[in-house]
Order: sequence, then structure tokens, then C-alpha cells
Amino acid sequence: MRFGAAADDAVPLLVVALVVAAAVSFLLTPLIRGRAIRLGVLDRPNARRVNRLPVPRGGGVAVALAFVAVATALVAINDRFELLPTPAALDAGQLVALLAGGALAVTLGAIDDYFDLRARWQFVGQLGLAGGAVALGFGISFINNPFGAGLISFDGPFAAGFTMLWILGMINSMNFIDGLDGLSSGIAVIAAITLGVISLTTQINQPFVAVLCFALAGALLGFLRWNFHPAAIFIGTSGTMFVGYTLAILSILGTAKVAVALLVLGVPILDTFFIIVRRAAAGRSPFTPDRGHIHHRLLDLGLSHRQTVILIYGICGALGVLSLVLSGANQVYAFLGVFVATGAVLFVLAWGGFSDSGLEAESYGDGDRGEGPR
Repeated sequence: MRFGAAADDAVPLLVVALVVAAAVSFLLTPLIRGRAIRLGVLDRPNARRVNRLPVPRGGGVAVALAFVAVATALVAINDRFELLPTPAALDAGQLVALLAGGALAVTLGAIDDYFDLRARWQFVGQLGLAGGAVALGFGISFINNPFGAGLISFDGPFAAGFTMLWILGMINSMNFIDGLDGLSSGIAVIAAITLGVISLTTQINQPFVAVLCFALAGALLGFLRWNFHPAAIFIGTSGTMFVGYTLAILSILGTAKVAVALLVLGVPILDTFFIIVRRAAAGRSPFTPDRGHIHHRLLDLGLSHRQTVILIYGICGALGVLSLVLSGANQVYAFLGVFVATGAVLFVLAWGGFSDSGLEAESYGDGDRGEGPR
């Protein structure tokens, strides 16, 4: 792994972005928590959830405010003083998709945190976000060929459809994995830093995109202080919508990073895939909540809350390092290996007595409201 010529120039701005975003998020989170308590935006315990007391949600608002504020300031400063080259892929329309789209994502998520919307309405909002990003110029036009040399190109409607599927998948992967204190926010920190580091390499050479990735990592780190077990506040749908959307957009800036994001976020992506397959096979909606996620399985094995979270952090961190070491089709091969391994582990857990019986949504009183932030 070799870094581009502008990587050294980017380091001071990376540090500033990380520290300032972390400080803003750290200070904003208690204010958002107090507001959520006053409005009654609380995650109340039930048989599916792991929290034993009501916990305010909506912490994603603090993360989003910190990121959007710091990222907007960084864009203005860089435009004024030309500290780092801005990639051609990051035009005005795509900046709007990143920043205004992120603001819209957190707004839609906050509405769900307050009103506890049905899954179908959440999905409508996600479709609007993905469609808006495509309309503003985001698109996955090619990926590395996993079966040989060269690239696989996408044109026209197929490229638009693949891009929307990627954004929807990222949002729902973050939503589905958000079941333990600090889990989704910590995974997102690892993903943002990995995307930032790969953006500095000669292969990608997008130092300003790396700065934006570190700003997102900082915003998440400041929030994680309040979200790690025992959590004082949950990230909520506002957070999973914003973080999933923003990571998807940052990974599209430089299409080679799609494979990186696919690998470093392998745990939540594959958890989402196997959950959807299992629920569909059982004749239930993919958004019907239950306790069948990989983190629930690990808790059932006897791991503590913190041990489960740290174990998944470790797996995601190892996959992040692997994504930096490998390149091109090898990243896809690695993801396929993780896919097979994850499927085998889940099969062994189910075969060993950790079955899906008793985990249906109806058992937990959530009806058809769908997979929530916890």
C-alpha cells in the first residue's frame, strides 16, 4: 500500500477534522439527549431489546450536525485557500448530495425516532434518498472484475439501479446491526477510517475525500463516548439512516472504494443478508424484528454485552486491514470467503440449539412496525 503525493499535506487537515468533529459531537450529544427525554423519544425495554431501562434515542442528530458543520467548513476553507486538490468526482451536485442528502437522511430518521413509523414508510424515505443521490450525479459506473482482469462497466439505468441498491443496502445494514450499545457507531468509525486511509493511497489519491471520512469518524467517536455500554443515548434511526447513507456516498466517491466498504462492513452486510433470507424463508417480512441477529447469537453463547461488541469491532477491524492490504478482485474474493464463513458460523449456532423458534416479531409485541433502531 503506497500513499499519494498529497497524503503528507492532508495529515494536518485530517487531524483537525477528526478532533473538531469529535469535540462538536461530544458536546452536542448531552444536549440532544436532554431534548429527547423532554420529548419522550425513548427506547423502551421489551423481550427483543437488550436495554433494561428506557434510553433516549436520536443521538444520530448530534453525529449529523457535527459532520455536516465541520464538512461544510472544510469545503469552504479548502475552496478559499486550496489546501488540497478537490477530486473531479466531487462536483457541486455531489457535494449537495453528500451534505444536504445527509441532512435529509437524519431528518427522516428523527421523524421515525419520534413517531415510530412503520417499516414501509422508512423504506419510502430511503428510496427517496437513494434516488436523489443518483439524480445529483452519484453513480457506480464500474467495479473490479472478480473473475479476471479488468473492470465490469455499468451503463444507464443499470448503473442507477445498482447505485440505489448500494445506498439502500448500506442504510439497512447499519440499521439491522444497531442492536447493542455502541455497536453500529463503532463499526461505522472503523469503516470511515478505512475509507479515509484508502483514499490517501496512490490507487485512489483523493486526500480531500479522506478528510471528509475522518470528519465522519470524529463525529462518531465523540458520540461513542455517550453510546458505549452502558449507553446514555442510542443513535436511533436518525443515526443509522445518516451514517449508512453517508458511508455509501463516501464509498462511491472513487468507485474502487465500493469493494473496500463491502469488505470492512462485511459483518453488518452479511448479517442483513442472512436475516432477510431467514425471515423470507419463514414467510415473514424482511423488516419484521426479532432476536436472530449475529450479536444476539453471540449473547446467547454466553458473551457479555461488551465482549460481544468488542469481538465484532475486532472482526471489522481485521477486515478493514485486509481491505487495505488486498486490491482489486482479491477484495471481492475475501468478501466471498467471509460470506461462506459467516453462513457456516450461523448454521452451526442454529444447529447447536440457538434456533429461531420463539424469535418471531409477534412474540415481542412489535407487530409490523418493522426493524427498529435497537
